[in-house]
Amino acid sequence: MKRAIVIPSRLSSTRLREKPLVRILDKPLIRWVVEGCLKTEERVILATDDERIYSAVKDLPVEVKYTPSELPSGSDRVAYAIREEDVDYVINYQGDEPFVYKEDVERLFKVLEEHPVATLAIRDEEAYFDPNSVKVVIREDGSALYFSRSPIPYMKKPLYPYPLKHVGIYAFRKDVLMKFTSMPKSPLEELESLEQLRLLSAGYSIKVIITENYYHGVDTEEDVKVVEKELSAKLFTN
Repeated sequence: MKRAIVIPSRLSSTRLREKPLVRILDKPLIRWVVEGCLKTEERVILATDDERIYSAVKDLPVEVKYTPSELPSGSDRVAYAIREEDVDYVINYQGDEPFVYKEDVERLFKVLEEHPVATLAIRDEEAYFDPNSVKVVIREDGSALYFSRSPIPYMKKPLYPYPLKHVGIYAFRKDVLMKFTSMPKSPLEELESLEQLRLLSAGYSIKVIITENYYHGVDTEEDVKVVEKELSAKLFTN
C-alpha cells in the first residue's frame, strides 16, 4: 500500500496569530512538525495556502501542495492535496503538533489494514474538565464510541484508562477521506464543533490507539511555553 503523511497548515488562526510561524525554541512551529514527520522516513507533503509557510521549510525534502484558503478544515486540505495522488493510506498530521513518533505513525498505518480510520489518544487527567481538550470513550474493541468537549465518561471512581484525551492526528484510507470530506456536517458535529463526529454519525469505525508518548498541540501562548519546556528537556536528554 502506498502511504503518505500530509501536514495541513494555513496562516490564519483564531487563537494564535500566524500560528505556523510562531517561534518555538527559535524555530517556526511548522518546521518542528515537518522535521519530525521526515524522520519517520515516510513520504511527507505540506498542504498550505501561504508562501511564508513554505519559506520556513523550503530547504527540507518535503513536497508542497498549495491549497485554497477557503477550505474549511485540515481534513479538507489533506483531501485536496492528495486528490490526484497515487496514495492508498494517508495520515493527517496537524500542523500544530510538534511531537512526532515513528512508532505511532507505524501503528496508525498498520491499523488501516483492518479499520477505515484511526487516531491517537493519551491519558490526561488535566484535560478532563477543559472544553478545549477533546475527550474520547471507546468500545471494548478499541474503536471510538464518542468524542466530546465535555468531561466524558462521568466517573464515580477511577477507571483505567480514562480520562482519555484525543490527539488530533488521523489516519485514513484515501477513499474514506474523500467520502468524508464530501459529506454534509452532522448535527452532533455542529453541536460539538468536532468533525470526527460526522464519521461516527455516518457509521464509520474509528480505531483509537492509546499511546504513552507525549503530545501537546499549540493553540495559545501558554501552549508555546509548555511545548518549549518539553522540547528543551528532550533535546537535553538526547
